[in-house]
Amino acid sequence: MNKKIILLSCLLLCAANIFSQENNNATEKVKAQIIALEKAGWEAWKNNDATWFKINTADSFISVNADGISNKSQVIQSINDCNVKSVSLDDFTFQMLDEKTILLTYIITEDGICGNIQLPAKLRIAVNYVKKNSKWLEAFYMEMPLNK
Repeated sequence: MNKKIILLSCLLLCAANIFSQENNNATEKVKAQIIALEKAGWEAWKNNDATWFKINTADSFISVNADGISNKSQVIQSINDCNVKSVSLDDFTFQMLDEKTILLTYIITEDGICGNIQLPAKLRIAVNYVKKNSKWLEAFYMEMPLNK
């Protein structure tokens, strides 16, 4: 009887470990996908290409920065106002809140001008992605300048 209990316990532990590893692998794949998607968004912004924003943001997308709150169409209209020399993303924190909701934070270093205003050199960014119809879409974006 004790051998059966020990064997059953070992099998349950092995199954839990395998499930946990599969879950971690799936989470790592989603993390890599979201970070790549976010980097592509910054490259599109740098290159004044609104296409990324049209197809990778939710219809209800909201952006919050020092200038205020913008919706999807306002962000798309503003893309051509910027001249960006460089952009670099670092220090990612990824949190999968549930199967369809992700929170990503990171630091961006940038060099550029929007309109006549010099962009802050360093920002802390928080973005929220949601999964709709099997596609990850950016739903919320917020930035905060970091002190030098």
